[in-house]
Amino acid sequence: MRLGIYGGSFDPVHYGHLLLAESCREQASLDEVWLLPAAASPHKQGHATASAKDRVEMLRLAVAGHPALVVSTIEVERGGVSYTVETLRAVHAARPDDELFLLMGADTLADLPKWREPGEVLRLAIPVAVERHGAPPPDYQAIAGFVTPGRLHAIREQRVEMPVIELSATDIRERVRAGCSIRFRTPRGVEKYIETQGLYR
Repeated sequence: MRLGIYGGSFDPVHYGHLLLAESCREQASLDEVWLLPAAASPHKQGHATASAKDRVEMLRLAVAGHPALVVSTIEVERGGVSYTVETLRAVHAARPDDELFLLMGADTLADLPKWREPGEVLRLAIPVAVERHGAPPPDYQAIAGFVTPGRLHAIREQRVEMPVIELSATDIRERVRAGCSIRFRTPRGVEKYIETQGLYR
């Protein structure tokens, strides 16, 4: 199986997240995409404002009915700070025959060398850096020192483009706090969950 791994806070999940997952599934010919909400992101500690349980439930509502988009609770169940290398090791150990692809925005690829054990991350999974129309292309030279030329070529081959969609979880949280509409920024089920659970207020 060609398995996409897409981690994040998803606080809350919105259409930008879902469009990235679906663009990668289609253009990189992935059999499944796993969305993995972090227990605690190493880059956003102290920023999450919905519980892990709520973020998992919102993701499940968002992908309901899509057989190839799967919510995985590996990182939530492990607890603590969620490091990508640990997640990839766990998935690889459980599914050694699957080919793993790590989904991310093109801008994230430049930061990958600062992650924990970047060489191991790049050995376990091929990053799929999503290009947004009009934005700078991914900087593959940033990771060139961690992979063989053949592996770098394989990474460059995974070209995925998606439309520009200017949404952010931060903006959605701020709109909820301000009493503004979040309609059409996130799936209706997620919108109603935020409302009924009183999140972000």
